Amino acid sequence: MAECQAQNKAKLISETRRRFEAEYVTDKPDKYDPRDVKRLQQDDNWVESYLFWRHDVVDETLKMLDESFQWRKDMAVNDLTEYSIPRWLLEIGGIYLHGYDKEGNKLLWIRVKYHIKDHKTILDKKKLIAFWLERYAKRENGKPITVMFDLSETGINSIDMDFVRFIINCFKIYYPKYLSKIVIFDMPWIMNAAFRIVKSWLGPEAVSLLKFTSKNEVQDYVSVEFLPPHMGGTDPFKYSYPPLVDDDFQTPLCENGPIASEDEASSKEDIESDGKDTLETISNEEQTSLLKKINISEPTSKAEENEKVDSKIKAVKKPLSVFKGPLLHISPAEELYFGSAESGEKKTLIVLTNVTKNVVAFKVRTTAPEKYRVKPSNSSCDPGASVDIIVSPHGGLTVSAQDRFLIMAAEMEPSSGSGPAELTQFWKEVPRNKVMEHRLRCHIVESSKPNTLTLKDGAFNVSEKTSEDMCLQLNRLLESNRKLEDQVQRCIWFQQLLLSLTALLLAFVISLFYLLYS
Repeated sequence: MAECQAQNKAKLISETRRRFEAEYVTDKPDKYDPRDVKRLQQDDNWVESYLFWRHDVVDETLKMLDESFQWRKDMAVNDLTEYSIPRWLLEIGGIYLHGYDKEGNKLLWIRVKYHIKDHKTILDKKKLIAFWLERYAKRENGKPITVMFDLSETGINSIDMDFVRFIINCFKIYYPKYLSKIVIFDMPWIMNAAFRIVKSWLGPEAVSLLKFTSKNEVQDYVSVEFLPPHMGGTDPFKYSYPPLVDDDFQTPLCENGPIASEDEASSKEDIESDGKDTLETISNEEQTSLLKKINISEPTSKAEENEKVDSKIKAVKKPLSVFKGPLLHISPAEELYFGSAESGEKKTLIVLTNVTKNVVAFKVRTTAPEKYRVKPSNSSCDPGASVDIIVSPHGGLTVSAQDRFLIMAAEMEPSSGSGPAELTQFWKEVPRNKVMEHRLRCHIVESSKPNTLTLKDGAFNVSEKTSEDMCLQLNRLLESNRKLEDQVQRCIWFQQLLLSLTALLLAFVISLFYLLYS
């Protein structure tokens, strides 16, 4: 059955390509950007996304492709960069990508309060939407996106139906199959009529993708870690530009050890760092040579060899929290704790434990690849074994609470090799639904790390119990702060309600006075 469906899909893709070339491209080759025409012939997922949105009706799909490709050329989508957008529009923070919903879909934030209807700037704002969508589509081909319409603190001046219609068309015509849902937060009652029009634009099938939420309901779709405080969340993220806000996970700067070109330049720095810190980073090559020594029958026992490896990371206190995934247990569970620049504790540790009966391949990616050294960042873990991953900021760069790490893991076949070439090929072929993903946030602490490592001998002479007590006290303090924030938000909401009621009462009195004395 599945094979038959795949064959039918392949036939539809082939027919769409053939007919589009014959019926649309041949007569007017300059009508479209040649790069889009070429991509259509090579990218099955792209063709399939248009077919899916038109229920596999080829005639309708061709019309959609024609409209979409003309728009892409008129908007010069393939050539859009951040330098195509006015700087002030990027600085204001009205539109950006950040965070994920509970289904793992990327969030496109549209802060409506920063939008003022103005025909002079509308084209630039449309280009900004196209820039973010195209940037995302090139990196996450076919993966849906969730639009967060934040209507808090908006007024009548922010209502721009032309701009809203453009956003709807982006997902209906220009980027089909990319829309997961539209979460509308804190919509003022005055906009009810406007969003009835929006529903008609979406069509009956897509109306179900609209999710109207308040502070209580929005957490049904997005967890608090990716919600700002005014939505009841705990995300410390503050928008700023430059650079571009970008959560897309990439390979860290120094994958599986230092980059060759950096060796000479950084050797002095590394030697000085190793002299100051007890913790030394272990490259894949060092680990391999140690394993070889263990396997060869030499006077040194296996226990002694393991003790030597452990001495490389002595004085490291293992993280206290554990995320228990289907393939790996990951510690810490949620946050990597880094010391401040003053404390000198730059490095932290991720511990992976294989809980399956097969070898598990893993790799580590980060939103700030230029900032961090991660060793190892692409390797494998034997059944029942644990791997320590050392993460350290590169050079003088500072850790940011906005930085994220992504742990990706997948089971390997028993016959598969685990060398660099085999791992590279494995990650190219492994299906996306077979990959376990877990995200970690970064946290900076001034004097202690409740859930992470002590990286220097004698830096912290604190007992295990004392550290756990400190962690509990910190959690209680954070919880009390959250409750206080909620109370403040309730007070603000109540004040706004009183002001609104007062305004309505005043309007009623004025209207009544006018009726009586006119």
